[in-house]
Amino acid sequence: MARAVADALDSADTALIQAGTGTGKSLGYLVPAVARAVREGERIVVSTATLALQRQIYTKDLPLVVEALAPVLGERARIGLFKGRGNYLCKHKMQGGYPDPEDDGLPLNLGPTSELGRQVARLHAWAEETDTGDRDDLVPGVPGRAWTQVSVQGRECLEAKCPLVDECFSQRAREEAAQAHVVVTNHAVLGVQATSHDMIGEHSALIVDEAHELVSRITSSATHELTARAVDRASRAARRCGVDTERIDHAARALDAALGDEEPRRLRDGLPEQLAEAVELVRAAVREAQSAVTKAADKDGAAAKVATASLGEVFDVCEELQGEHGRRVVWLAPPDGEPDGPRAGRVVTAPLDVAGLIGERLVGDRPAVFTSATLTLGGGFDPMARMLGVREPRTLDAGSPFDYARQGILYVAAHLPRPTQGGISEEALDELAALIEAAGGRTLGLFSSHRAAVAAAEAMRERLDVPILYQLDDQVSTLVDRFKEDPRACLFGATTLWQGVDLPGATASLVTIDRIPFPRPDDPVAQARTELVDQAGGSGFMAVSATHAALLMAQGAGRLIRAATDRGVVAVLDSRLASARYGGFLARSMPPLWATTDREAVLGALRRLDAEASRGEAGASL
Repeated sequence: MARAVADALDSADTALIQAGTGTGKSLGYLVPAVARAVREGERIVVSTATLALQRQIYTKDLPLVVEALAPVLGERARIGLFKGRGNYLCKHKMQGGYPDPEDDGLPLNLGPTSELGRQVARLHAWAEETDTGDRDDLVPGVPGRAWTQVSVQGRECLEAKCPLVDECFSQRAREEAAQAHVVVTNHAVLGVQATSHDMIGEHSALIVDEAHELVSRITSSATHELTARAVDRASRAARRCGVDTERIDHAARALDAALGDEEPRRLRDGLPEQLAEAVELVRAAVREAQSAVTKAADKDGAAAKVATASLGEVFDVCEELQGEHGRRVVWLAPPDGEPDGPRAGRVVTAPLDVAGLIGERLVGDRPAVFTSATLTLGGGFDPMARMLGVREPRTLDAGSPFDYARQGILYVAAHLPRPTQGGISEEALDELAALIEAAGGRTLGLFSSHRAAVAAAEAMRERLDVPILYQLDDQVSTLVDRFKEDPRACLFGATTLWQGVDLPGATASLVTIDRIPFPRPDDPVAQARTELVDQAGGSGFMAVSATHAALLMAQGAGRLIRAATDRGVVAVLDSRLASARYGGFLARSMPPLWATTDREAVLGALRRLDAEASRGEAGASL
């Protein structure tokens, strides 16, 4: 792998490299990256999907490589960390340099007797001790509501105009990153880089770890919504600068009325007339307020910066909604976690395709390496290459140190009826109970929806005498710790648990998947992308829905084998994996476990694993 990365960097090519769990993937790209950056005096950017992996690479893997290569290279490589400004304490805000915080227009209770006040007081005390101001260095952490009282977002930051710029944690980190040979960032920063403005600065090459998540992260960064609440917030921010906001307030009421008269749906032919008029009212009013805020900036720079940021976000969404709809997907959405009622509707816009953004804004003419444990779908790199907008890349499957066929079983419950839209069936619940009972607990249950996960958790709690943990009962990290501590526990959930959860050993000797995780039928982005492929003569279902499902199933099944001594079963409670024409594509995307539909053989294997794990025998035989 290291040789393939070095070749791509030297020849200015793009490479897709799949490297399974346990291969030492991060070292495989960090060694050639550090060597080239120091040798050529270049700046190379490494990006990860999560802050957790970003921290691991920056604090553990990269320093190890730097120290090992220093005698060979004749100098120690300089390294840097690049995050969004919202990840750092803002001293200016903590000293009262920004307007008093509000919560939907009401002053927040930050008194010493409130929980929020105690958390903020703790942050003020920590600010006197920390050298970095980095939220990740605060252990234990604080809720987001508390953190927002001591931090600012990028558009709100005064940057060089801040009176405390010389003491700024965020600015110091960026200055170090600007001088680094290797900079470690995350996909959220790449999302801004691809869709808005240059954050990272000049660099000679890009390496993307966890590349299978890049498309969804870029799509998320480029997805924006307009609500009457957002317009109200912008109006309040402008009023704090002394700006007359009567026109914005009128526009917010017009938008509220327009959204209140519409049902959630995808807008294929542009905005409805009343909504289009309301969006134009908002755009024009915000533009006028922006000019007024600019004139008031000399009086209160921080308040003006906050207002400019809030107004700018609203204005940008209006521009997108009034732009070329052929390049974006637009839909009306129900309230996002808010009760039904006024100011609850949303109009949302997302890019139809992000491959161009990745190719033009992130890669350009520089060498790039995309790597992950999950890059081959259906047995090849083509689906992922299309999603990333990569043409004729170098490809390498670095393999895995695990013997999947000997260590694990892929069981498809082919006798079960096809799943329906109504959630999880009684037959599937019966099958799930039998599997968990045979495994003695030790089950990670992955579900396509929280509705199904809740139904399964409630049913298993009634039927089985093992602890059933559910994802929304507590923070995921806390639940995972409890799952590891109790050898009989089961952990059920959706979304987050499909990826990034590391459970080596007998903790999860059974991983269950309730159904093939296709996108929701009413997902407007998936709908639009499917239609685009169909219109071009391809198979929209295979390119969008099947590829989406294959990626998640590969990640979900990958939770089972995390070490050379791990043994277990991945059980798919969806008979379509064995019978549907696309089943082979999905199965080839998963780790190459020994496949069977023999229920009794699987139950017997799980009972043996349970007995041997109970005796403390590592690497129990299937």
